[in-house]
Amino acid sequence: MSRYPSRIVCLTEETTETLYLLGEGDRVVGISGYTLRPAEARRKPKVSSFISARFDKIEALEPDLILTFSDLQADIASELIRRGLPVCAFNQRSIAEILQMIRTLAGLVGCEAKGQALAASLEAGLEDIRAAARLFPSRPRVFFEEWPDPLISGIRWVEELVDIAGGVPVFPELNDKRLGKDRIVQADEVARRNPEAILVSWCGKKMKASTISSRAGWGGVAAVRDGHIYEIPSTYILQPGPAALTEGVRQIHARLALVASGAHSTRTFDGIKRLS
Repeated sequence: MSRYPSRIVCLTEETTETLYLLGEGDRVVGISGYTLRPAEARRKPKVSSFISARFDKIEALEPDLILTFSDLQADIASELIRRGLPVCAFNQRSIAEILQMIRTLAGLVGCEAKGQALAASLEAGLEDIRAAARLFPSRPRVFFEEWPDPLISGIRWVEELVDIAGGVPVFPELNDKRLGKDRIVQADEVARRNPEAILVSWCGKKMKASTISSRAGWGGVAAVRDGHIYEIPSTYILQPGPAALTEGVRQIHARLALVASGAHSTRTFDGIKRLS
């Protein structure tokens, strides 16, 4: 028997991505069907969606570790445990918890030093973006829309990334609300707070700017009036892993740079280095 897990099933993308970034992708034997990164991981057997799993297929892979995420996979985790399989459930909801997940996962597979190095690299990249955002002439007010009906504001790690990228979240009092049902907001209250940028990421659903701009009472909202409604693909921002701390925050920063410049423009305020 191996000293550390060598046949790992990842039921969400962020742990798959992390293992590959750690140089341990060969240990992954099964993935979520929603996994996009890295591209080579797509060749592995697909054994789950986000809220359902093919238990017999997972068992057939003979995993010595199964990684799940969040309360939404609690029933999956319970069934796997009842079947006698080894499960580790993560539930990271902030930048600090994402970095902790990376370090913990590295420890589980016996490469602590690589985990520390990856987390440090991600932290350094975030500081680069924070420094670039200080060059903005002003910090735009931002509403991050996670879902349109009911209207749900951004989860904690997203709002933290908005702050790092140079924006001011318009619902700071919801920052510690871990569940979507606790971040439901009213459309008229969003309008009253008058965001200068609206960032949209609807998981599994394409944004329609017209859906947003046509909402009653939103015609006078600064973001609608000035055309600062932007989609951030959910694969880059709504998965609490390395992609959110790299490409996700970079995309937010680039959009907010347009808002801060006062016009639709190719001007950015960064020059930040790219991480992958």
